[in-house]
Amino acid sequence: MKSAGSLREKGVRIRAMVRKESLQILRDPSSLAIAIVLPVLLLLIFGYGVSLDARHVPIAVVSDSRTPASEGFVAGIRHSPWFVARSYPDIHSAISALKRQDVEGILWLRENFGRSLESFRTHGAHVVVNGVDDNTARLVEGYLTNTWQTWIGIRNLRGRILTFQPISLDARIWFNPDNRSRDFLIPGLIAVIMTLIGALLTSMIIAREWERGTLESLFSTPVTIGEILLGKFIPYFVLGMAGMAISVAMGHFLFDVPLRGTLGVLFLASALFLTSALGMGLVISTVSKNQFVAGQIAIVFTFLPAFILSGFIFDIHSMPFFIRILTHVIPASYFVTILQSIFLAGDIPGVILPNAAALFLFSLFLFTLLVRISRKRIL
Repeated sequence: MKSAGSLREKGVRIRAMVRKESLQILRDPSSLAIAIVLPVLLLLIFGYGVSLDARHVPIAVVSDSRTPASEGFVAGIRHSPWFVARSYPDIHSAISALKRQDVEGILWLRENFGRSLESFRTHGAHVVVNGVDDNTARLVEGYLTNTWQTWIGIRNLRGRILTFQPISLDARIWFNPDNRSRDFLIPGLIAVIMTLIGALLTSMIIAREWERGTLESLFSTPVTIGEILLGKFIPYFVLGMAGMAISVAMGHFLFDVPLRGTLGVLFLASALFLTSALGMGLVISTVSKNQFVAGQIAIVFTFLPAFILSGFIFDIHSMPFFIRILTHVIPASYFVTILQSIFLAGDIPGVILPNAAALFLFSLFLFTLLVRISRKRIL
């Protein structure tokens, strides 16, 4: 009977703590702003602003060859969604425009362009690319190569050029056939946003309670440290999951990112990750009882590593060995992999289960650490 009564008392205290925190959230607009408004703004800014695709790239076109072949190729460039072709009378004018960064590249069709085609040579066409932005330079070079191959293929079909290719490559892009960078950036962006939200929700808000002294009054009650932590975790977990739901809905319906996995798997994975993110925020708030310091720590130790080292933008496999090792202690790196799989490929157990297990271990470690460093006394 004593055990049952003790459990009932714990349940009553936890419900009271949850109710208290829920009322505090409703009275405090900053919590709702962090959980609801912040992900919407960040998704709009990064979703529309961050892109690895290059479209409507200005390119100079110099055509010394006035032949049907050269005019046809230039027409292909002008109708391409990747380029904005600007005609220049000679190569010197085009080079001057490239130096002024008015254009990102130069397509120079020499006088012998038509004869080079008939003799299967390519030195009649020259391409110069601005290498200041290495990523854009590679994209422009790849787009020009693709446009050239497409145009040559059309000419082959029309019988203009008779070529023999012993091997024909049929390339396919799985999971992202349109090759849109937004389709894999948005899932990673959701993970980065939820990292920031989870850490800020608990770190700054609880640090503010330390500053106001409201936590001190709880220390004079029978409420235990575990009940205080659980009472604070549950409301912010629900609020964070609401922000997650809004982010997923925006990614799928606003940015047209496919969602090939199931919502149940997505919910469970998000719950595991949000638990670890809130755990990091609680640890930060326990170590630092100042709002400003807690906010700075949350940004430096959660948001920036998640943004840079999670694979959201930069490929982890191309990083140095030491940095690759460091990414294994970034929870967002596991969540980014899970989200990209759920959104683009579906529920793949070989991808989701190992990364979900890593998130579970992170959550267990953080809350074990939190209980150990938390003390029911004023330090």
